[in-house]
Amino acid sequence: MRRLFPVTDETPAAATEGAGEWSLDALADAYAYPADADVWLRANMVSTLDGAAQHDGRSQPISSDTDMRIFGTLRALADVIVVGAETVRLEGYRPARAREAFAERRKAAGQSPVPVIAVVSASLDLDFSLPLFTEPLVPTLVLTGATAPPERVRAARAAGARVLVAGDGARVEMDKAVRALADQGLKRQLTEGGPRLLAQFVGDGVLDELCLTLSPMLTAGRAQRIADGPGLEVPDRFALASILEEAGFLFTQYRRK
Repeated sequence: MRRLFPVTDETPAAATEGAGEWSLDALADAYAYPADADVWLRANMVSTLDGAAQHDGRSQPISSDTDMRIFGTLRALADVIVVGAETVRLEGYRPARAREAFAERRKAAGQSPVPVIAVVSASLDLDFSLPLFTEPLVPTLVLTGATAPPERVRAARAAGARVLVAGDGARVEMDKAVRALADQGLKRQLTEGGPRLLAQFVGDGVLDELCLTLSPMLTAGRAQRIADGPGLEVPDRFALASILEEAGFLFTQYRRK
């Protein structure tokens, strides 16, 4: 893998000459959260050249081994992984697992051994018998609105999940969700979507960073984009922070200007 941007006089030659696979430590350094941020929400998504976020309903077919290594690194750096209920249902989400390669880094940063999983759901229409709720190393969080069905709130708590209210009505308000997580000490935040959830973060103006993998593939068809929801009245402009390249895949970072 090689770095295409930014390249400075201090960039090691190996980073620009495609000197093979980067170590996990090098990836962790490249994707470190800003040290001066009170709370930071980043998203990690993959898209084909023609804008598809999925193929046959899943992102894996348009991904790569390096993309998955970066995916794992981003997870290992986060305090919390925020995911939509539909993604939990479709992809059989499981608890995050501890990784020895990042154990010392997490300990030095004052983090738990694994990131917390936080599920966003207004209806709480979730299967609370899944391992995500019954077998996590740290309790799974559920973000919902103030008018969530009381019986579903009780079911979530009975399964061992912690319920956080982040909205005055039925809808989860993304600014309140970000703050509710930060108030739990979970300030390095990562969302993996799906596309509907990312659209909510974009629509509410709380996304700080997008880590977007551009896959050198074309799929055509009518697959979802990485953000699938109501459009913004005025497009939100982000600034390019980094580009890495491997086998035609571009691994980009964009941050709010």
